[in-house]
Amino acid sequence: MLKVILFLIAAYILYEIIEHAVVPLIWLITKRSKKSPTGESGMIGLEAEVREWKGNKGKVFVRGELWRAESDASLAVDDIVRVQTLKGLTLIVEPLQE
Repeated sequence: MLKVILFLIAAYILYEIIEHAVVPLIWLITKRSKKSPTGESGMIGLEAEVREWKGNKGKVFVRGELWRAESDASLAVDDIVRVQTLKGLTLIVEPLQE
């Protein structure tokens, strides 16, 4: 009977160590290497639709939001562009090469 109790105590301690140390460590390692879905790094590379455009500035629709955008290329409404980088709250875009 004593061996069973000691075994159960050891199993419980081992379970707690795995639950509170090993599993969170594995989770941290796997999530850390994934690309951030938010912020600047989450925006770069996304495709957007041009909604308004005059000269080299306009507005594009990406992820359900309307953003200010700039481009060196000539763009028109309904063009699809790719986000290259951000300058403050303005997206720098280029035409999507298909």
